[in-house]
Amino acid sequence: MSLFTNVARPALFRLGGGDAEHAHEWTLNRLAQLPAPALAAMRRWYSFANPVEVFGVRFPNRVGLAAGVDKNGVALPAWPALGFGFVEVGTVTAKPQPGNDKPRLFRAKSSEGIVNRMGFNNAGAAALADRLAALGPLDVPLGVSLGKSKVTPLEDAVEDYLTSYRLLHPYADYIAVNVSSPNTPGLRTLQDKDAIGALLKALDGPVPVLVKIAPDLTEPAIAELIEVCLAHGAAGIIATNTTLSRNGLAPEDQHLASEAGGLSGAPLTARAREVVRFVHTESGGRLPIIGVGGIMSADDASRMLDAGAALVQLYSGFIYKGPDLVLEVARGARPSRAAVTR
Repeated sequence: MSLFTNVARPALFRLGGGDAEHAHEWTLNRLAQLPAPALAAMRRWYSFANPVEVFGVRFPNRVGLAAGVDKNGVALPAWPALGFGFVEVGTVTAKPQPGNDKPRLFRAKSSEGIVNRMGFNNAGAAALADRLAALGPLDVPLGVSLGKSKVTPLEDAVEDYLTSYRLLHPYADYIAVNVSSPNTPGLRTLQDKDAIGALLKALDGPVPVLVKIAPDLTEPAIAELIEVCLAHGAAGIIATNTTLSRNGLAPEDQHLASEAGGLSGAPLTARAREVVRFVHTESGGRLPIIGVGGIMSADDASRMLDAGAALVQLYSGFIYKGPDLVLEVARGARPSRAAVTR
């Protein structure tokens, strides 16, 4: 057990009377306020170099921060200092929105999982663009996850994404198209063949565009989506988003099974890896994959890479295991022979 799991995590989990979102925002604010000497010290302790090039972007290591942790990019300098080889901000929408009603974030502690129905709460694409312009380039690649504004009708989704893309692509090393969150009504229908084709056609530009998919898709649906991605020049796939399934919840966490929202963390580990393996096999290795979902150890990351991922991302694992996990994964994740890195 580490200092984080013995001391820091119990204290964080008590903040706000145990409210998970309160602890999340408190942590982000503290990370945002770290002075340069503290960031430099963290970098000396946590950084680990294992460079790799994927979809034309050079990453200092294979471990990234998943979208959803720092939606508005408020603590961007802290993430490279904690050892992450890349950072994905968002999901951000063209229009600012408060997200769904609170409470909307729940810890499934015994299962090492998280249930969330945040609903793309963010300050909007223009605000993020302003922040990124003021900050300047990061030391690691930056991905920007784009979603649809809740008030925008599905028939206007392409223009909504395009608005965000135009504002943010100058600051991004890659763009992630989030059409797989379960928390915006109708969003997952944009994974359908015609919808995702129209979206990828509109977002054709100088920045690599990746599509983030749901773990709940059937294999025929994933195969069809892969076909569209290849036809329209998508740079890769992010697999996977959170799941609507409640398989894997421990008995102590069954009270969360009825909560609306997506489940992440350890209950998603096996399914996310299955999807990565299927995407890699079905695409013939032509689509680089960022593997995300239930990576709670270096071994989980290595298995994800062996399944065909070129990069991995942490979300719930970081919440439960802290920054030591970033270093463990960066050091211990075996490079995959199968993964496409071109």
